[in-house]
Amino acid sequence: MTAVGGTRMIRATSLLAFLMLLAVCAALISLMTGSIESGWRDLLAALSGNSDDTAAVVIMELRWPRTAAAFTTGALLATAGALMQVLLRNPLADPYVLGVSGGAATGALLAMLYGLGTLWLHGAAFGGALLSMLLVFALAHGSGSWSSHRLLLTGVVVAAGWGAVISFLLAVSPDQGLRSMLFWLMGDLSFTGIPRAGAGVLLGGLVLAVALGRPLNILTHGEQTAAALGVTVPVLRRFIYLLASLLTATAVTVAGNIGFVGLIVPHMLRLLGLRDHRVLLPAAALLGGSLLVIADTLARTVLAPRQLPVGILTALVGVPLFLALLWHGRDRHPAQA
Repeated sequence: MTAVGGTRMIRATSLLAFLMLLAVCAALISLMTGSIESGWRDLLAALSGNSDDTAAVVIMELRWPRTAAAFTTGALLATAGALMQVLLRNPLADPYVLGVSGGAATGALLAMLYGLGTLWLHGAAFGGALLSMLLVFALAHGSGSWSSHRLLLTGVVVAAGWGAVISFLLAVSPDQGLRSMLFWLMGDLSFTGIPRAGAGVLLGGLVLAVALGRPLNILTHGEQTAAALGVTVPVLRRFIYLLASLLTATAVTVAGNIGFVGLIVPHMLRLLGLRDHRVLLPAAALLGGSLLVIADTLARTVLAPRQLPVGILTALVGVPLFLALLWHGRDRHPAQA
């Protein structure tokens, strides 16, 4: 191993250790923060199961499921965003901007309106996400070749179309439950439970993606280069389609439509020098989960006792960052992931 390679490995290991520490700290702050004051003793008693007072009940039955759901959702979206940015070789790609979140939300909303069960909800969200991604790539390709800029623009238009469909569905929905649907569409973690299925999808998807880290690294240099180096590009592309759709759909079913996490997190990590997707993907999951936990903690405390949908806070941060990235890259060629 060269000195440069060794330095990069040490830097990547240090960053992963820091992100793990950040995730633990964010979770602990979330568990101890709320309308009922909780200290270290309350937290330790609740986690050990040696207390049944009000603080312990609140921590284990309200804050812990919400914290777990926030971390899982953020990790799912950040991982999906990182994969999409590899596919497009563009730092502006993410599930929200490309309309994948909108498609998943539309499918899930239809299932909710028809009173279907959880399994149907997950299936409808995945179908909507997959349909949206296929629609974006089909329209961007047309009768010729597509560029990342053309694909990104098509995704923005498709996302706007899904927004119109969602508005129509809300307009014709019965009044009862309309408020909860609106909060869910804005990204709401108020009534989430422990996301066991979501955590399973996250873990499985992350393992598969990291296992293909080397082909993903090669793909960032272009499809022709990847094909010349032995990567089966069409198969890898389909894998990214399906995995990114599954991760996004799972995030939507857990917490609704939360935007810009998949845009911000991978881009921040690449600015820190991470290029190897065997490190970038787990780092994105850790940072995405931590940031959404922090955002959700603020959402339920900044206007306490009123609670805000967490998607509002992520949008307040994501919109100006998205505009800054567009402005910064207006005269540049499509950035490589």
